[in-house]
Amino acid sequence: MSRALRILIAAAALLGGVASLFAAENTGLTRGTAITDPDLLRKLDQNNTLTISRLISPERNADVPLTTDLMFASLPQLKEIPPAIDAEFDRYIARYKAAYPTETIGVGEGFDVQLFDRANLKSRDTRFVLAGIVNRMDRAYVSEESCGEIRLIYRLARFDSRPDGGKTATRLPMTLNLVMKARDPRQTDGNGKPVTCAEVARRWLDNGDWQGLIGSRIPPYDAMLDRIETNIQVSVAPKSALHNFRSDYLLKVFKYDAATKTFEESALENQIDRDRILADDALRRDFKAWLLAPDHLREFDRGTVLIPEKFLARAAVVPTPAGLDASALQPEFGMMQGEGQAEGKGDPVFTDNDVVSALKQAAARGIDMQNVRSVAGFQRRLNDVTCAGCHQTRGIGGFHFPGVDWLADNPSNSAIVPASPHFFGDQLRRRDILTAFASGKRPDFSRGFASRPQTRGGKELAGTEYQDGWGAHCSLQDAGSGTPDRSFTSWSCANGLTCQAAAASRRIGMCFIKTRLNQQAIWMIHDEYQRGE
Repeated sequence: MSRALRILIAAAALLGGVASLFAAENTGLTRGTAITDPDLLRKLDQNNTLTISRLISPERNADVPLTTDLMFASLPQLKEIPPAIDAEFDRYIARYKAAYPTETIGVGEGFDVQLFDRANLKSRDTRFVLAGIVNRMDRAYVSEESCGEIRLIYRLARFDSRPDGGKTATRLPMTLNLVMKARDPRQTDGNGKPVTCAEVARRWLDNGDWQGLIGSRIPPYDAMLDRIETNIQVSVAPKSALHNFRSDYLLKVFKYDAATKTFEESALENQIDRDRILADDALRRDFKAWLLAPDHLREFDRGTVLIPEKFLARAAVVPTPAGLDASALQPEFGMMQGEGQAEGKGDPVFTDNDVVSALKQAAARGIDMQNVRSVAGFQRRLNDVTCAGCHQTRGIGGFHFPGVDWLADNPSNSAIVPASPHFFGDQLRRRDILTAFASGKRPDFSRGFASRPQTRGGKELAGTEYQDGWGAHCSLQDAGSGTPDRSFTSWSCANGLTCQAAAASRRIGMCFIKTRLNQQAIWMIHDEYQRGE
C-alpha cells in the first residue's frame, strides 16, 4: 500500500468513510452492465468459450487459447495489427530521440526511457487473457441497428516456467479490446422472432443468457465483429533533470472489413488530429464551422457527437500524468485562444468570441446546453470527447479497465480494483439506458464530463469519490471574477468537505476535509495519485 493511500485511509477514517475508498469493489454498480467476477472470467477464458480466436474464427478447432506467436501468425484477420504497431513504435522512438537527444531509449532497465518489449507479441510464452466484459448499449446512437456494443477486454500476460513444472503468470501493460455488436439482427428468439434491443437489454439486466448473445450463431460468423482497440504502455520515463515522471500510452483502432475479412487500421473515434488541423488553414476553417454549427454543438455538449473522419487521427500517444488544467500534455492544447500560441502553434482554431457567439446562436434556436455553458466548458469537452482526453481523466492515465488479476495468487492492490473511478462513475448512466431499452423506451444517450458523471437521479454515487466525496473533482471559484464557471456550477462537495485547489488548478479542484487535515499531506496525495503510486 502506497504512502498516499495510507494517508487517504487515515483521513477518510476521520469521516467514517473508509468504505467509500473501496467503492470500486461494490459489484452493485456494475449489475447488468459489466462482468468483473474473476472466477467467471477465469472459467470463460480457460475453457476457450470467449477467447479472441474463438470469437474471431469460431470455425477453427482450437481447444485452448492461442499464444501470441500463434494468434497473430495463424489468424489472417489480425495480420495488419503487428506491422501497424511496429510503425507507430518506430515513429515514437524517432520523435523521442529528436526531443531528448541526450537520453537513451530502449527495452530494459539500462535505458533512461524504458520501452514496451514488442517481442511479447511474437512469443510462445505470452497470450491475451479475458479481463472483463462490458455492455456498451449506451453507444447505440452510433449504430441503432446493432443496439450498441459489447466489449471483451483482454490483458496481455506472460507465463514463465517454474522449477516445479508449474507456471508463474505476470500481466503486461497492454490491453486488446475486441468490440462486437450488441446483437445480430439475424438471430431469433424461441418463437422465431428477431431478438430486439429490448430483449438484449433484459437479458443483461437479469444476468440471464448474455453469453448466448456474444458472437454470431449462423454464417457468416463474423457478422457481429466491429473493431479491435489496442492500448499499450509504450514507455516509462523516471523523473530526470529534463522532465518529470512520465508514462506514455499508444492507442490504436482496427476496424473489421467484412469484404477483406481483416481488421484494418482506422481513425480513432473523435480523436481530433490537432497538429494536422493547426497546420492547414482550410481544414481549420472547416473544422470550426462544422463543430460550431448548432446541431453539432448540441451533440458535442451531450457527448454524442461523431466527428467526420477527415478531422481525425489514426493513432494517439497519451502522456500521463496530465494534471487537471489545460497543458501541452493534453490532446487539444493549442486549439483554444490563449493555449500554445507562445510555443509557436500559430493561431487558435477557436477564439473566446467564437464559442460565446455559437452558444448564443444555439440558445436562440432553443437548444438547452447541459454541460458546455462557457468557454471553459467548451475547452474541457474538446479534450474530454477525444480518446486521449478521456484516457487522461482525473489527471492520470493508464487503463480504465485493467480487470481483476485472476491469474495471481495474491493480486496487488492495483489489480484488486477492476476499473477506474471514471468507469464506475458512469455505471448509473449506462444502467439507466439499459433499463430504458428493456422497457421499450427511447434512451437518453447524453453523458456529462468524464470526470464528473451524470447521476441520473440515483443516490448510489453520493458521498463517493465518483461524485462529491473525498478526492472527487469540484468547481473552484474563478480567481478573476470570484464567481463559479457556469459549466461546473453543480460540481459541489458532500457535507463535511470543501473544494480546494490541487496543484495550479484555477477552475477544477478536489473535495477535501473542510478543516484541512494537513495542506502538505493533501499536496502529497495529489502528486502521488497523479504518478499512479
